[in-house]
Amino acid sequence: MKALQHLRTINHHKRLVMEHCFQVGLYKQGFLHDLSKYSPAEFLVGCKYYQGTRSPNNAEREAVGYSSAWLHHKGRNKHHYEYWIDYSDSMERGIVGQKMPVKYVVEMFMDRIAASKTYQRKNYTDRHPLEYYERGAGNLGEMIHPETAALLHKLLKMLARDGEKKTFAYIRKVVLK
Repeated sequence: MKALQHLRTINHHKRLVMEHCFQVGLYKQGFLHDLSKYSPAEFLVGCKYYQGTRSPNNAEREAVGYSSAWLHHKGRNKHHYEYWIDYSDSMERGIVGQKMPVKYVVEMFMDRIAASKTYQRKNYTDRHPLEYYERGAGNLGEMIHPETAALLHKLLKMLARDGEKKTFAYIRKVVLK
């Protein structure tokens, strides 16, 4: 097991999210972000499947067909759109993504930046979070609420085009007001 390397990765990611959240005024979320990653249900799996270049949850999923760590994580962290999946108010639509509160959409945005920085390291650019999202967005269907998806995509495109400083100022002055 690669416990020390995994712990360093978690700490690095969490520190980045915290710094980014603080820049837009989300202090509580910055402090509390991803605390479940330190729980045995997530940490031990992360150590076992650690690679350093991508989420250990992907490796666990490949090995056993699902990720127990991810199922634990998404059910405890409101900044994941998967946390907000529930039955719709109409029987015809079934299970759908519910609209996320804006502060959690912003935390999700910061989480995606930090994950890209953590795994891309010196190769990171402000386009990476957008590119990663767009590779998977076509498969989301109704799992993410359209308004949530639109805000996240808008912020990711703004980041790619205008950079962190301008995007974070926009979030602070417009999105979170």
